[in-house]
Amino acid sequence: MAHKARKRFGQNFLVDQQVINQIVSTIAPKRMDSIIEIGPGKGALTFPLIDHLDHIHVIEIDRDLISLLQKKSNKKITIHESDALVFNFDQFTKNIRIVGNLPYNISSPLLFHLLNHRNNIIDMTFMLQKEVVDRIVAAPGSKVYGRTSVIMQAFFDTELMFVVPKESFDPQPKIESAILYLKTKSEPLVQNLRPLEEIVKIAFSQRRKTLKNCLKSVLNQSQTDIDLSHRAEMLSVENFVTLMNDYEKQN
Repeated sequence: MAHKARKRFGQNFLVDQQVINQIVSTIAPKRMDSIIEIGPGKGALTFPLIDHLDHIHVIEIDRDLISLLQKKSNKKITIHESDALVFNFDQFTKNIRIVGNLPYNISSPLLFHLLNHRNNIIDMTFMLQKEVVDRIVAAPGSKVYGRTSVIMQAFFDTELMFVVPKESFDPQPKIESAILYLKTKSEPLVQNLRPLEEIVKIAFSQRRKTLKNCLKSVLNQSQTDIDLSHRAEMLSVENFVTLMNDYEKQN
């Protein structure tokens, strides 16, 4: 019996072979790569990938899909039955590469979960809703530049690779998707995520107000060289790092 996509797992299965080939080309897997796929589904990406690999680990929460993959009896695939949101990626040796068609309903929290394991990760290639990818790669001054943009760009080089049409999926989603490539920076702009998250959250708490107004309870103009008459969306990631350092000096 064919597997029916489950709404609670946010399942939309990729069925376009041309797009699958494009994703594999973007990942450019090498035989000895340590690749982990999140949400393999029916294996649309898994099986083309293992043609280039000695082995692949996959993380899947849906037991029916796990059963489908197990029936293929491919010894190159190790299946981890788990929720990716709580999965411990540090159990693998360093230099892992992560790929996947991420469920739309957990994409942002999952990216932040993976951020905590960044020291083990070389790069990540994900299919996400295009609006999320747009936010992650946004430049200062853009309407969609915000908390996610700053946090992700502090630790990763980010790139929107290509857009994936709705027709490439079954069932067809209501929104466009895109392929996001994240390469872990060899020298992240900050070492500690928490203070950066704190200052960025406060700075973007009221987008229409200036930084002077947003930050008045934690920082004033005499305590930083950053011009607080600007709105948060005008600051570069490097500016936010400076702001974070000045904020930390007061705490």
